This record gives sequence, C-alpha cells and structure tokens, in this order.
Amino acid sequence: MLSTGALRAHLLAARLAGPVATTREESLRSYRLFAAGDPRVLLGLEPERRWGVGELLGLMAAKCGVSADPAHVRGPDVIDPERTVAALEAFAVRLGVAAGARSPVLFGTGHPHRLLPFYAALARALSAAGCVVLTPAQGVHVDMATRFGVRPHRIDYVRGVALVRESGARGAASATGAHSHSPLPVRVALGALAAAGGPLPELVVGDHGWVCGAGQLGVEAIGLGDTDDPALFVGEAEGRVVVTVPLDDGVHSDYYGPLIRHVLHRAGLSGRQEWP
Repeated sequence: MLSTGALRAHLLAARLAGPVATTREESLRSYRLFAAGDPRVLLGLEPERRWGVGELLGLMAAKCGVSADPAHVRGPDVIDPERTVAALEAFAVRLGVAAGARSPVLFGTGHPHRLLPFYAALARALSAAGCVVLTPAQGVHVDMATRFGVRPHRIDYVRGVALVRESGARGAASATGAHSHSPLPVRVALGALAAAGGPLPELVVGDHGWVCGAGQLGVEAIGLGDTDDPALFVGEAEGRVVVTVPLDDGVHSDYYGPLIRHVLHRAGLSGRQEWP
C-alpha cells in the first residue's frame, strides 16, 4: 500500500487530482445544466430542492476543491488531493463493511474504457471475501439517449462489472463498452432482481447513472465523480449517495492501479486475488 504522502504524490503526478483534464468551462456548463434540471447531468437523481449555480459551485468547492470564485471561468479545473485521499478512506471503509457482512453487491460503470480494471479488482476481492457479485439483466436491451439520438444498447458484464454496449457497434466501442451517463441500466438491473425475487444489492459501486440511479431508488451507493459530475456530490449532500470520491475519471486505466491496492488494503481485502 502507498503511504498517504505517496498516494497524494501519485494523484498529482497522474493528474487524478490537482489540475485535471476536465476544464473549468466543462464544469461550469454542467452546473448550469444541473441547476436547470437537465436529465443529462442529473444522472437519475431527483434533487430534494432546487440548487442554484452558486450553491453548486460552493458545494463542489467544499467536496472537490475546485475554485469557489465565479469569476474563474477558464482553464483546467482543480481537485484537492487531500479531499480525494479522505474520500478514498471512506470508500474503503464501506467496502470493508460489505465484505464483513458478505453483502450482495452490484458494480457498474459508464466509463468502461478507463475504470473497468478498477471496479473489476474490487469485485474480485469482494467475491473472494464471500460477497455475491450480482449480474442481473445480462443481455437485456435498453434504449438510451445519445448525441445521435435514441439508440438501442444492451447490458453486459465483464469480470463482474456491468456496462452497456451499443447494439451494432463495432471496433473499440464494441470491445470496451459505451461511455454512458444514463441511470436506465441500473433501473433495469434492479428491476430484474426484484422481479426474480432474488437478493437485492446492499451496495452499488460505480459512477455516473449507476450510482445516482441506485441512490435515488434507496440502494446504498458509492462511487467516483469528476468536477463536472455535480449530481454525485449533490446526492451525497442530500444523503442518497454514501461516498463520492473526487478524481478525474478519464485518465489512462493503469493510473488507477495504485488506488486499487490502497483501497483493498484499507478495506482489509489486500490479500484477495485481483482479476487477471
């Protein structure tokens, strides 16, 4: 496991925290859309009250470390590595609780090309600890909005982690799965479990709509959120998301490797074999 200082240094060197690739323009646009109730950035969350852009900026400054200055409108956005380290600790604690209780767990990602190895390692460790890693609605088709209009997708699982693939997609998009913000897949997955009368997840782990969609339905959820993902942090502030870890969710997948080892160690799962 990395020391706290080494973890912080890695976060900065890999640009998981500190100045990140997500731009201030992208973040502010997301805050404006969230304040306007745009479902593309609500990620399945139904806020308990109206959040103005200024309130969102203040929340993201507190949770992520972005600048609270509304006059700061350009350049790379910033994540405070201290906040990332603290949130990773809380994330690991919740995983440890799931492992100790042998809870059924559901993993899902809208960033399969970047984050699949991270979640797959956690899924493997929890499975080795006696948790049931759920894989409901395998192959079920879901019509999802994209920038090209509504397109059919199907739910798939890779190493215990749910993702969606666009029907008919070829090449890299078919191999890795689609980038998605939609909460529809988790709603379908949870609905399939309920219909089958099987165990429901006691924890959902992921990002984007997998976390917010599950939290909105009353299932405990933890996940990763970038500076342009205000829904996860609002969900945490309103009590429907348990933990959101602020970091850049789009860097090379190898850079999340040290985080895997750190989280598994802090969760008491470091002796569990990771997925090959």
